[in-house]
Amino acid sequence: MAEDCIFCKIANHEIPSNFVYEDDQVVAFKDLNPVAPVHVLIVPKDHKLNLSQYSQEDEQLLGHILYAAAHIARELGLEENGYRVVTNAGPDAGQSVMHTHFHLLGGRKLSFDKQ
Repeated sequence: MAEDCIFCKIANHEIPSNFVYEDDQVVAFKDLNPVAPVHVLIVPKDHKLNLSQYSQEDEQLLGHILYAAAHIARELGLEENGYRVVTNAGPDAGQSVMHTHFHLLGGRKLSFDKQ
């Protein structure tokens, strides 16, 4: 755990959050600034800055995160029309909290901005 990391504090129940999912490896909760009708953050309990810090030893955890995303999407009724799972690695990618996290987005038609 990083002492000043907000996601570590949420995962350790030091900051109250309305979890939509939790197990021994990840927590998931609604984003405070949603960009879609459904916007859930899936956060590993182990603190690493972003995907660049993961290695082959982390394959099971990374697969588990995707399993959790699919499970949450089913629970929230996103399976029929679809959803997106995305992670940002570094400031140029838009990462604002330096703790690995995945965004589960759905509830409307999603597109990519052309820049």
